[in-house]
Amino acid sequence: MNDSIEFVLRGEHVALCDLLKLAGIADSGGQGKMLIVDGEVSVDGRPESRKTAKIRAGQTVTCLGRTVRVVAQA
Repeated sequence: MNDSIEFVLRGEHVALCDLLKLAGIADSGGQGKMLIVDGEVSVDGRPESRKTAKIRAGQTVTCLGRTVRVVAQA
């Protein structure tokens, strides 16, 4: 089962570790960083190891079977 979340971006970008926390996948930014270090996170289908990778509208982040679609604020 793939749980999909839509995250509305309020600026130009969000750091990957912060996105995991804000989307409810990680309980904290620290846990988000650990998920990234452990290789649990991919961006647009590619593994991502940069904790503060800039995630922008239109990108998709997958972690622990959950997918976050990042969309621009209307």
